[in-house]
Amino acid sequence: MPQLRLALNQIDSRVGDLAGNAEAILRWTRHSAERGAHLVVFPEMALTGYPVEDLALRPSFVEASRAALRSLAARLAEEGFGELPVLVGYLDRCATAQPKYGQPAGAPQNAAAVLHRGAVALTFAKHHLPNYGVFDEFRYFVPGDSMPVVRLHGVDIALAICEDLWQDGGRVPAARSAGAGLLISVNASPYERDKDDTRLELVRKRAQEAGCTTAYLAMTGGQDELVFDGDSIVVDASGEVIARAAQFAEECLVLDLDLPAAVPGAPGGVVDDGLRIDRLVLSEEPLAPYEPECTGGYAERLDDDEEVYSALVTGLRAYVVKNGFRSVLVGLSGGIDSALVAAIACDAVGAENVYGVSMPSKYSSEHSRGDAAELARRTGLNFRTVSIAPMFDAYMGSLGLTGLAEENLQSRLRGTLLMALSNQEGHIVLAPGNKSELAVGYSTLYGDSVGAYGPIKDVYKTSVFRLAQWRNRAAEARGETPPVPENSITKPPSAELRPGQVDTDSLPDYPVLDAILERYVDRDEGADTIVAAGFDPGLVARTLRLVDTAEYKRRQYPPGTKISPKGFGKDRRLPITSGWRETVS
Repeated sequence: MPQLRLALNQIDSRVGDLAGNAEAILRWTRHSAERGAHLVVFPEMALTGYPVEDLALRPSFVEASRAALRSLAARLAEEGFGELPVLVGYLDRCATAQPKYGQPAGAPQNAAAVLHRGAVALTFAKHHLPNYGVFDEFRYFVPGDSMPVVRLHGVDIALAICEDLWQDGGRVPAARSAGAGLLISVNASPYERDKDDTRLELVRKRAQEAGCTTAYLAMTGGQDELVFDGDSIVVDASGEVIARAAQFAEECLVLDLDLPAAVPGAPGGVVDDGLRIDRLVLSEEPLAPYEPECTGGYAERLDDDEEVYSALVTGLRAYVVKNGFRSVLVGLSGGIDSALVAAIACDAVGAENVYGVSMPSKYSSEHSRGDAAELARRTGLNFRTVSIAPMFDAYMGSLGLTGLAEENLQSRLRGTLLMALSNQEGHIVLAPGNKSELAVGYSTLYGDSVGAYGPIKDVYKTSVFRLAQWRNRAAEARGETPPVPENSITKPPSAELRPGQVDTDSLPDYPVLDAILERYVDRDEGADTIVAAGFDPGLVARTLRLVDTAEYKRRQYPPGTKISPKGFGKDRRLPITSGWRETVS
């Protein structure tokens, strides 16, 4: 059987940074060539970054992407890689599409190209366009209608882009019809909890349907609220795993494959789903037989809590670094949320770049002040204490506030203080709110909701506790000091805005609350369905009412790392003004 050494480069691209991304592609191609690769592959839209969102609708950006692709092809040849085919994702436009009502202007396409001998040898566009969750690809792109097949060293290689594998039909059965010996899918598949298991089963299934070895190359890194976890996978035609790359890390996965020879007189024309086979012959003759050196490997898998924690670290690091920020500022209350956010920040950007400030009021307990200071001691972050008591007294003397207004004033004073320090010293503020609080509106606008990024906004409170415990165990296993004080984990959660206050004064116990929220927010279950699952009807009605009336608050919360199938924001788009309320029948 013909042999082929494949180099799958799961890299981290930055949206819009065409020059920087091109340099990264050159660097990783050089590394792949040094390892003897015969074909080098990069992820979906690696040249432009993903997702480009409305940049796809700007003709200037589309043309810049096309020009960058041509320039990249020329530079690869100049550096001596002209004979090494490189597959790279980019943003293109469909030259033959006629303007049509309902299609994006300019007919942009999510495309990929084979670069060879200093030129763009073949291009194709994504056939299946996802339009669910965070994806809006019908808004941005027109679909491709070809089935690209590249013949390299006597092997026919079918090419696909991300959703082409996730949807039935299209390029997977077309690869079988075209007689391909290898199917390569380039992807920018965002991370979600437990998606790695779903992804593995998908790739196994599609390999069996395509009847050939299948390589699934994924992006890594972060972009705004999205995280990309890598986890590239190669399976044989029976679905057995040949190789699997690391999670949350850039990597060049190189492996030698034995593949079926291209069939003489291979099919042409139109095949499954109306796809037109587009063949590119680079080399007919198989390589001289060689002893395989890269036979694959299986990177160690992260357990569930480590995986989520790694996603949160990756998301925050990408947001800080890619936006050119230097440092972050966290309000430290001594509670579990700000403690976890601080630990994540220290792991993401280094404790020397994390600034914590304790802002006690007359209601702040001694243990909360002590827990904040203890967190700073354990992590080594920069720490100071600024009391809000004088500011609070000044406001109260002028306004005479009572009740909830008095409580929220404390939170807003802290928010103002944080933003003032941000302006003065150049840090970005991290908002500590979790998904449970955001769901039911248990946050103060312009108070604890201020900031540039919310690292745990998609993490339910019960998971906050679990992740803090995991982080401490991980530190102990490495012989390090656990970052989160035990008291922050064990004491009852409280905003400490009045004497003796605890969260359960206003909310159900978090395990019950989170179970209801997961059904309502993440699964879109109605009130009656949730009650039928065994929850108290009155509690369900109250919780759902809180969720529905807090939409206006969530719209004003900063972006944050998405880890669930349905995070607040692009995943869940509900009107602020609505007469519909879920009721228990």
